[in-house]
Amino acid sequence: MWHLLIIPFLLLGHVLAGQNETGYLTTQAERGMAFCLCSGDMTEAYSCNVEQFYTLNQLEKTDGLLQGKSYLLPIRRFAYNGKSIRSTIGITDFDLAVQIQQFNRDAQTKGRRKEAYEVDKDLWLPFHFLHCLSEISDTKVQPTIMTDVNPVGGYSLFGSKYSRVERTSSELAGQVIYVIAGHGGPDPGAMGKRAGYTLCEDEYAYDVCLRLARQLIQRGALVYMIVRDENDGIRDDAYLDCDNDEIVLDNQVIPLNQKERLYQRTATVNRFFEKHKKQGVRKQTTVEIHVDSNNRGLRRDVFFYHLKGSKGGKSIADELHRTFKDKYGIHQSSRDYHGTVTSRDLYTLRETSPQAVYIELANIRNPEDQRRLVITDNREALAKWMAEGLSKALTTLP
Repeated sequence: MWHLLIIPFLLLGHVLAGQNETGYLTTQAERGMAFCLCSGDMTEAYSCNVEQFYTLNQLEKTDGLLQGKSYLLPIRRFAYNGKSIRSTIGITDFDLAVQIQQFNRDAQTKGRRKEAYEVDKDLWLPFHFLHCLSEISDTKVQPTIMTDVNPVGGYSLFGSKYSRVERTSSELAGQVIYVIAGHGGPDPGAMGKRAGYTLCEDEYAYDVCLRLARQLIQRGALVYMIVRDENDGIRDDAYLDCDNDEIVLDNQVIPLNQKERLYQRTATVNRFFEKHKKQGVRKQTTVEIHVDSNNRGLRRDVFFYHLKGSKGGKSIADELHRTFKDKYGIHQSSRDYHGTVTSRDLYTLRETSPQAVYIELANIRNPEDQRRLVITDNREALAKWMAEGLSKALTTLP
């Protein structure tokens, strides 16, 4: 058995090589630490990474590590050219480029690197991405049928009143759905006033997201709540207290910087996307929910956005729009429905690996639109209609 020491990816170094390649990531052995190529879930411990570590450092497998000495890690570094990962490294595989991008996003989220590769022009490429293909292919298994276990952990995240969830169908079995509530933590999002209370976008978006997640689980989907508040649960109050204790899945503190927040959320989604992709799960979708802010006199219906060129995203947005238009025809027949479907280059739509849809629920400053938020039955209806539209869309997509 090999004697390995854990080394965290903390101290960086340069070893010059190649046209765009600047060398390998380095670290320093510390007392009582050992080498582990998973390094805080940054990458998986493929045996070829271990072999490469010993080769790079001219070590025998029986050698220990010396405290204070720097060692090369099996992670190559490239000077990012500002155009694309593929042209920087010299590859043509788009899916591989996405995995490399996600590795770098995860490294920043976990504090292994201070800045994004687009900012500091330092792109990291783990050795196994190009050299452990047989091991990577061996990790693929048959698609998992998602029925009983969800990351909301016994559904306690829904609060005591709603914690018990009964399966009503299996129409979404095998589907993985990532639900993102907009803003949260240090950012309350848009704000409005009603009856002396402050309405915070993140609180109402989160409540609707919880209700949607519950609906999707009832239909058999595996649901990841990306933004979470362990204290709130589904609330039936009209006026939801504004707080800043939301976190991101895996107990990640939400950063103040907006760009870092967006990185954190998409990196979290993409990490689980890759995990399920290796399991053979193809049906994965991201749903992000926000509340808009416009002129107080402007009444807004529910709007749906997708990334231009995303057939799956557009199909989902179209079906959601049809569902809402039909529901409005039944429940609010006295007025027309003016919600639309539009393509937008929004960060979440662009950077998350699964097909994605982005939803704006209302104008938080408009008194009529506020009723869609503060009336509990309306929040529940929004969730039910979205779940119904998603079910229709996802069960018909190839």
